[in-house]
Amino acid sequence: MRKLFLSLLSLCALGAHADEGMWTLYNLPTAVYDQMKQYGFQLPMEQLYKSDNAVKNAVVNFGGFCSGVVVSPDGLVFTNHHCGFDAIRQHSTVEHDYLLNGFYAKSYEEELPNKDLFVSFMIEQKDVTDEITAALKGVKRSRQGHVVDSIENAWQKTIRQQDSTLRVEVKPFYEGNKYYCTTYRDFNDVRLVFTVPKSMGKFGGETDNWMWPRQTCDYSVFRIYANPKTNGPAEYSKDNVPYHPKSWAPVSMQGYKPGDFCMIMGYPGSTSRYLSSYGIQERRDALNAPRAQVRGVKQKVMLRHMRADEAVRIKYDSKYASSSNYWKNSIGMNKCIDSIGLIQQKRQYEEKISQWLSTHEAPEAAGLDFSKMADLYQKRMAVSKARTLFIESFFMQDQLTYRAMRIQWNMRVEGPKDKPKKQYHLFKDNSDEWDFDTDREILVALMKNYREQITDDTYLPDFYQTIDKKFKGDYEAYVNALYNKSILMKSDKPIYFNKKSYKKDLGVQYGLSISETLEKINDARQKLNSEIAEQEKLLCAAVLRMEQDMPNYSDANFTLRMTYGQIGEYTLGGRPSGYYTTARSLWEKMQKADQNFEYFAEPVMHELMAQKDFGRYADALTGTMQLCFLSNTDITGGNSGSPIFNNKGELLGLAFDGNWDSLSSDIFFDRQLARTINVDVRYMLYMMDKWGHADRLLKEIDAK
Repeated sequence: MRKLFLSLLSLCALGAHADEGMWTLYNLPTAVYDQMKQYGFQLPMEQLYKSDNAVKNAVVNFGGFCSGVVVSPDGLVFTNHHCGFDAIRQHSTVEHDYLLNGFYAKSYEEELPNKDLFVSFMIEQKDVTDEITAALKGVKRSRQGHVVDSIENAWQKTIRQQDSTLRVEVKPFYEGNKYYCTTYRDFNDVRLVFTVPKSMGKFGGETDNWMWPRQTCDYSVFRIYANPKTNGPAEYSKDNVPYHPKSWAPVSMQGYKPGDFCMIMGYPGSTSRYLSSYGIQERRDALNAPRAQVRGVKQKVMLRHMRADEAVRIKYDSKYASSSNYWKNSIGMNKCIDSIGLIQQKRQYEEKISQWLSTHEAPEAAGLDFSKMADLYQKRMAVSKARTLFIESFFMQDQLTYRAMRIQWNMRVEGPKDKPKKQYHLFKDNSDEWDFDTDREILVALMKNYREQITDDTYLPDFYQTIDKKFKGDYEAYVNALYNKSILMKSDKPIYFNKKSYKKDLGVQYGLSISETLEKINDARQKLNSEIAEQEKLLCAAVLRMEQDMPNYSDANFTLRMTYGQIGEYTLGGRPSGYYTTARSLWEKMQKADQNFEYFAEPVMHELMAQKDFGRYADALTGTMQLCFLSNTDITGGNSGSPIFNNKGELLGLAFDGNWDSLSSDIFFDRQLARTINVDVRYMLYMMDKWGHADRLLKEIDAK
């Protein structure tokens, strides 16, 4: 939703800003489109969503966690380097380290397939609120998700009978006040085509993450493959051919200037703009703070091992990047929440809602009670913090715990169905994905830290008693015993779970202890979750009714959205940020690599960035090659890899980050400070040309 609370001084003038928001396209408000035209947008409204060559037809959900854009008639896809990071890592070895050295497939035959990677095109979206609401009438909130799932499955079956390549998703919008059904077409054969070295694709690492100015060349290139007979989705086959879309995004070499219209389409993951002040407080104290604390402990161990061994670095690079991204985000968000007094601002806005409800009819918000909401959140605060500490410490953080929990949760049963004693579980050898010493040390550190951080012994797993009694408080000895003696760590060997010895195994006992504690925590939260969710839904309904004459957008939920705005800088502390970075600024940072290893780049990169003449890749206005640029568009996690377009629907680059000064934007969009950091497509093409010598790709893209 639009920001409801800009500042204490403007509290009485709260309301929609048409250039803020993550808008669904099928029902885009006319007022929003009119504002886009005032900013300079030149395409007719139907070319956003409805027409055969609609802009949205080129935008993809990349892998279920990022966004991307099709840029050629042969199915070439641009996304961020950090979105393709794990796929690149999986193809990397010490001998052929594509993550470190980059990769370019010089022919279709050299393009690398990726297990479990897919892209999805949104076909259509529609409002199904009436159907879902009718089905949910009289159903307890705790059961409503099951009902929605059953409806989705029925609709899925129906649409598959019409077209087997389609699937549907039914999701709640506006805190469950509405439901939309979205139809997708998935392509499961997606191959790696090109990536720059990590030194460029992740330049600046955690030092520069969420910061401006940025010089990161954050992109990678993949290709969609299709059934050669139908040009439709197909599972991987050597016989598949490049996908030929009806339309794709044209790539612009014309650049941008301050004030120019821009538009981003992609799949923002999750925002909480309607969230109550009490929910924001819980997020600050029970989610962000403990998440940052635990990840800081884990990352310290990972980084030390990664820097000491190249093989370990390859295995953990993606894990470390994933962890550290929202470690820093959590720290930055809490900083912003406190610096602008966001909780107090939201409380004052809630008082305004209460006053409005006292004099207006809003039956859909009947039952909203801020006192009740405050009490419910207060009761849930401690257990929410315990859950965050627990999940961050034990949920899939190391291989032993991963296996110990998997085996408790209906893991696949092997062996004869009629002979229980011969049935077994089997863990395949995945030693190429983790390191023995690194994993053990991570688990030791997290076990110690959890016990130090948890304040209620109710949520202390009973394996701690085993550590105290049998191992005399020695965490390392306990973890060594788990890794060295537990049957869970025997890869490619049957684990017969109906034998008496199974339940006596130390790893099995550890997994049972973990599962029981998580169940205890979840049960404690579940008693409050439904009531809190209902109050948040009523709060959203009240806002929608109070602001019914204004355009409203729903919180992000990883469905296709459009956000628009203008190219431009921001000012903080009286200092203008500048709206783009240059090759020279990158070269200057590279010279500091002896002080900060995250500024390292190969000698060839120094040479490329030290050029005086960048030819067709130089900006006509500034005369230099621009690397990254700012826009005042509205994004969040999931938007990584989203295309940013100009007023003609031509590709200017890819969104890849937000800025540190507005990291509370998931819950509060600060119109003065919030900016999207984008990588310039001319920088991307320059690297394909001068470093990769990828002539066939440049010809295929045909940038103008």
